[in-house]
Amino acid sequence: MPDPTTDRPADDTGQPFRPAARCCYDRVLPRNLMRPQPLAAPRPGGRARAVAVRGTTWLNGSTLKVRFIGGTASQRATAREEAGWWEAVANLKFEFGNMPNADIRISFDANDGAWSMVGTDARSVPLNQATMNLGFLDGGTAAHEFGHAIGLGHEHSNPEGGIRWNEPVVIAALAGPPNFWDEATVRHNVFRKYSVDQINGTEFDPESIMLYAFPAEWTLNGVATRANEVLSRLDKEFVAGAKMYPRSSPGVAQPLPLAVGAARIEQSIGRPGEEDVFLLKVDAEGVYEIDTRGPTDVYMKLFGPGSPTALIAEDDDSGYGLNPRISKALLPGDYYVQVRHYDRSSGTGRYTIGARRRT
Repeated sequence: MPDPTTDRPADDTGQPFRPAARCCYDRVLPRNLMRPQPLAAPRPGGRARAVAVRGTTWLNGSTLKVRFIGGTASQRATAREEAGWWEAVANLKFEFGNMPNADIRISFDANDGAWSMVGTDARSVPLNQATMNLGFLDGGTAAHEFGHAIGLGHEHSNPEGGIRWNEPVVIAALAGPPNFWDEATVRHNVFRKYSVDQINGTEFDPESIMLYAFPAEWTLNGVATRANEVLSRLDKEFVAGAKMYPRSSPGVAQPLPLAVGAARIEQSIGRPGEEDVFLLKVDAEGVYEIDTRGPTDVYMKLFGPGSPTALIAEDDDSGYGLNPRISKALLPGDYYVQVRHYDRSSGTGRYTIGARRRT
């Protein structure tokens, strides 16, 4: 029978349709769409943290260039203000302007909802296309999307959140306005959980700005959330902590020199979450190989030329043992090499790094 509040019939479960909250559309690169997402059992005693998707964080200390594609003065002002909430706690800066090579490009299409690429995934989007859309600006929407832009995932996708979804009800609710999502989109954005090896995070944070607001009838265990319109205490602690953008680590401000063909450099990850950044100067076009050696399981990213945010290559275990190795054709210029432990929560250890031109 019709629902008196909406004049629309109930769904197949007998639950009435209700207007759904506006939700963020989670954009994922094609290479990650079919990645398995096993569920994880909660770990007792874990410290509460937000959800950061591994491999998508920018170099600590980066200045991210932001360009608006359209938008009113009021919309742009809101985006700038809420981006500043993250800038106030993380070791990152946002530079707004009309740069053609901007790292983050924001459109304001009211027919495309709200979404953002996650962290450095934005570098895989053509420069003439948006990496974020702010089709609505309710509450802390812009802050939520900038959270994605610096590498944060959805808090409801935390594998230790313990949410048991009433799937038919959620699918029916999000099929209507303002989202108009099909079942596959709902499953990706709401039901899918990250695997524990994909994220940096532990216990669920119900106050995170990265969490959707949803009613109790959407779950089988009576869990409901409210709209979080400001950064939570844990949001702030997490992005300023060792796994994201700590001010205690200078990052790109003080890169270590890495000379092509020189003796290997002995280095170490001395504390959990530490990242080492090296400056590699390339004088001639060619194929260059950068690798680490040693017993420590480290991860490597390569940025450039001339930009610490333009990610051009990354690797985990292509070298000896658990060491990364990047082999890449490079043009003359300055390149930034980031090395961090694979386990940012507790990993430490020594390694050596070297760079050579292949003949």
